[in-house]
Amino acid sequence: MQNSHHDVVIVGAGPVGLATARMLGQKGHDVVVAERWPAPYPLPRAVHFDDEIGRVFQSMDLTEEIKAVTEPVPDFYEWRNAAGEALLRIDWSGTGPNGWPTANFFSQPQLEQVLAEAIESMPNVRLVRGADVVDISEFEDRVVVSTGYTQVAKPGQLVSTTEVTRTFTARYVIGCDGANSFVRSRMGAEMDDQGFFFDWLIVDTIPTDDIEWSPMNWQLCDPVRPTTIVSGGPTRRRWEFMRLPGEDARELGTIDAAWKLLAAWGRTPQNTRLERHAMYTFAARWADKWSSGRLAIAGDAAHQMPPFAGQGMCSGLRDAANLTWKLDRVLRGVSEPALLDTYTSERSLHLQHAIAMSVELGKVICVLDPEQAAQRDARMIAGGANPAKVLPVAARPVLGSGIVLADSVLGGTLVPQFAVEVDRSPKLLDTATGSGAVLLLAADRPAEQVLDASVRQSSSAVDITAKSIAATGEPDLRDFTGEWSRWFQANSIAAVLIRPDHYVYGTAHTVDGTAELVAGYTAGLRIEVEVPATGAA
Repeated sequence: MQNSHHDVVIVGAGPVGLATARMLGQKGHDVVVAERWPAPYPLPRAVHFDDEIGRVFQSMDLTEEIKAVTEPVPDFYEWRNAAGEALLRIDWSGTGPNGWPTANFFSQPQLEQVLAEAIESMPNVRLVRGADVVDISEFEDRVVVSTGYTQVAKPGQLVSTTEVTRTFTARYVIGCDGANSFVRSRMGAEMDDQGFFFDWLIVDTIPTDDIEWSPMNWQLCDPVRPTTIVSGGPTRRRWEFMRLPGEDARELGTIDAAWKLLAAWGRTPQNTRLERHAMYTFAARWADKWSSGRLAIAGDAAHQMPPFAGQGMCSGLRDAANLTWKLDRVLRGVSEPALLDTYTSERSLHLQHAIAMSVELGKVICVLDPEQAAQRDARMIAGGANPAKVLPVAARPVLGSGIVLADSVLGGTLVPQFAVEVDRSPKLLDTATGSGAVLLLAADRPAEQVLDASVRQSSSAVDITAKSIAATGEPDLRDFTGEWSRWFQANSIAAVLIRPDHYVYGTAHTVDGTAELVAGYTAGLRIEVEVPATGAA
C-alpha cells in the first residue's frame, strides 16, 4: 500500500475537479486528483458555459485550447410555442462583458481532455485514475484519504474493491465528486431541497448531413411535450424531451423511444449517429455547508439545479475560482484557516440566485396544461418576446457576506473585462494586470503617482496590484475603447478593488477612499498587517 503527502487531494476528475487542480497547481501547490473511473468517461454531459466561465479558463492559461473545442453562438436563444411563434428571444451573439463569446457550447469529453492534459503537464499536479475513495480520516493537522482500485464490469458500471490499495495524506481535501459526494457525507453536510423535480430524456447526437440549425439553440414550449433543441458542441446536437405524466421512465429511456422522438425532427439512423441517451431527474438543491475543517466541496457535490439557465457547470467553476484563491492564501500561511469560512457564505447566496432563475424558467417551460400554456403564450407574445418584459424579475447575482464591502456600490458583483491598451498593444484586463487582486483607478497618471505611499505599501503587503486607467494622459492602462471610462462614470466611482476571482470587494467615490478599501480588504483576509503612517506620495 502506497502513501504520499500533498497540499491538497481533490476527489473527482470532472471539469470542476480538474479546474480546481489547475488553479491550485498554478500557485505552486502539490496537488493530486483521485478519480474513481480508470479511464475518462467518453460520453457528453454538460454542454454550455458563458463568458464569465470563459474568463475563468483564461485565468488558467487555456484560452486557445478551450476555444479550439467550443462553438460560440452566432445568433439568439429562442423559445417558441406549438404554432412556431416566438415567446422569448435572447441575444447570445457577440462578445460578453467578460471579453469572451456570450454563450459557448462544447462536448464534455473534449473539454475534460483539455483540462486533463493541462494538469498532467504540471510537475506539481498528479491525476490518479482508478482510485476510488473508500475512507477519509481527518486529523488536526492533516487528512488521510484511502482509495481502492476501481474496475469496470461493463460501460457505466463500477465494481470497486474494498481493499485499500493506496493512501494520500494532504493538508486539505476538496470533494468534486458529484451529486452523491462521499466527501460531502463525511463533512456531515445536509442538502436544502427545493422540491422541484422533473424527468427528462437527454439525447446527444452527431448529425451526418449538412443541415443548418437556425437558430442554433431554441426551446419548444409545447404542452404536448416541452422539448429543448441545442448545440452539443462542434458537429453535435442535443435534444431534451420532458417525461409526461403517466409515462414509464424506463420505457422512455430506451433507444427505441429516443429514435421515435427524434423521428419527429427528421432525425433517423440514415442522417444521425446516436451518441448517448439517458434519463435525468432535474432537481434544485444545495448543501448547508461547503467547507468544514480540512474538507470542502464544489460543483455538483455542493449543489444541483435544472439546466434551463445553463448554469450547472458554470456554477461549479465559480466555486473553484472562489475557493482556490482563498485556499492558496491559507496554504501559504498568509491567512488564517478562518478565511475558508467565507466560501460557503459567499457562494451559497450567489448559487441560490442561479437556482432560483433556473427554477423560474422551468416553471415557464414545463407547462403541460393547454389552457395555461395559451395564457402564457399570449402574455409573452404581447411582451414582444423581450426578456426584460416576459421573464420573471430576478435579483442581480451577488456574493453573500464575506470578503465583500457590503455598503459598496458594486460589492460582491463580477467586474467586467473590457480591453485595455498596454504599450500600444490591446489586451483583456486580466492579461494586462495578471493574477491576484487589483486596485483599478480612474486616473490619467500612473497609479504610483496617484496613490498615497501608505496605500501603495499596504496594497503590496496583501498582493494587490494597483493600476490606473484612462482614455487620455499617461495612465498605466489606456482605455482605448472608452468602455472603462463609461463604466466608472455610470457607477459614479473613482476606484474599484477587484478580488483574485474577479469579483468586486468594494468601490470608492474618490481616490482618497482607497486607503479604507485596502484596509477593509486586508481585515477580511483574516490577517494582521501593520499599516504604516500616512505620508506624502
